[in-house]
Amino acid sequence: MESLQVCDYMNHHPVKLTKDMPVAEAVECLLQSGQSGGAVVDERGRLTGFLSEQDCIRKMIESCYYREQVCRVSDIMQSPALSVKPYMSVIELAELLLKDKPRIYPVVDDDGVLVGSINRSAILKAIDKQLRSGYQVAS
Repeated sequence: MESLQVCDYMNHHPVKLTKDMPVAEAVECLLQSGQSGGAVVDERGRLTGFLSEQDCIRKMIESCYYREQVCRVSDIMQSPALSVKPYMSVIELAELLLKDKPRIYPVVDDDGVLVGSINRSAILKAIDKQLRSGYQVAS
């Protein structure tokens, strides 16, 4: 049987944003990374919030109407952010997804420091791998 811990399937290079960052800069980071959201961290790397594409789209539409782009990440980030531990079971996380429905979870250590992120695709991949290994043993 394959391991089903978050740490085995998480992205070890998540987007890291700061609360003082302009939203336009945060959007550039998200676009360059191809990730649909990013963790907002403090100077010690601890998770303080989360910024999704959805949050950015809403603010960017307002900016188009009012021709202003003075918004900072702290103005629109979700805080507190939902997060998971690296040693959490992917199955437990999948059950959380059914209830809370975020696309990405920041992964933090026991001190709240960001160590990665995990998205729906990685969770599906882990469960699929587990199911396949179960079928191969039964054959």
